Amino acid sequence: MKAGVIGAGAWGTALAQLLAADGQDVRLWALEADVVDAINGAHENPLYLPGLPLSPSIRATGAMADLADRDLILVVSPAQHLRSVVAQAPAGVPLVLCSKGIEAGTGLLMSEVAAQAQPTSPIAVLSGPTFAHEVAKGLPTAVTFACADQALAEKLAARIARPTFRPYLSDDVVGAEIGGAVKNVLAIACGVSEGAGLGLNARASLISRGFAEMTRFGLARGARAETLGGLSGLGDLVLTCSSTNSRNFSLGKGLGEGQSAADLLSNRRTVAEGAHTAPVLRDAARAAGVEMPVVEAVCALLADAAPLAQVIDALLARPLRPE
Repeated sequence: MKAGVIGAGAWGTALAQLLAADGQDVRLWALEADVVDAINGAHENPLYLPGLPLSPSIRATGAMADLADRDLILVVSPAQHLRSVVAQAPAGVPLVLCSKGIEAGTGLLMSEVAAQAQPTSPIAVLSGPTFAHEVAKGLPTAVTFACADQALAEKLAARIARPTFRPYLSDDVVGAEIGGAVKNVLAIACGVSEGAGLGLNARASLISRGFAEMTRFGLARGARAETLGGLSGLGDLVLTCSSTNSRNFSLGKGLGEGQSAADLLSNRRTVAEGAHTAPVLRDAARAAGVEMPVVEAVCALLADAAPLAQVIDALLARPLRPE
């Protein structure tokens, strides 16, 4: 199967490298002309994945029409731009969504957005604990590969799988997406804890109570508990809540150290998806009657609505209740 990738950031480039590991032709669409030139001329992406030689079988392009002959396309655009990007993609080609978030304004998951933007294209979701630089280096990784059509899922997953990259199949697209979206917000909370010097006990508490919030919200949206407890939920949550390699964790760490959200976000070339997802998730949870106090706290800090000490005190002062 001829593969294409939309989005040449770190994750999109890593996935292109993965798909080209056996010398197969991979077409990589990039927004920036200098990224296209660097990949095609020097076989590297110094802007987003520096220091990693890329396969010469990856060909970058700035023209979406160059993906017209692909048999599957991995979409790795920022979540809030996914609708406009997918609308430009070739119609009818299976789309594997690798972006994690919830669309602002609509509250739709990425699969729902893609289905509206390209109604004739089959949709699958790839999600899980995946730092781009590790995948690009061929380090062992496992992910959830979710698709309603199991025959198609098996076919697509076989093209993506590698000896060190193992997809586990699921038909719970909603669960795979909610895990990926919610963990980004929770990673900000854990970063805040790190930046404020609250200790490892606090981080473990945030991960476990955050996972409870993820599960409540996921079940309310029709996800299955076993999906949320798998790679795309708990697995991704543990990874991104534990390392400054996570953009969301790094954003939270800056907030915990006393920097403003506006300054932190304005100085980033890459996207911390959790900052965009947090208020959308909060509103969706409120509408569904789901309590998500950690998400509420992250929203307050991102909006500079309350001092950090006050937000922490409010979380700790919540009424005692059964776990």
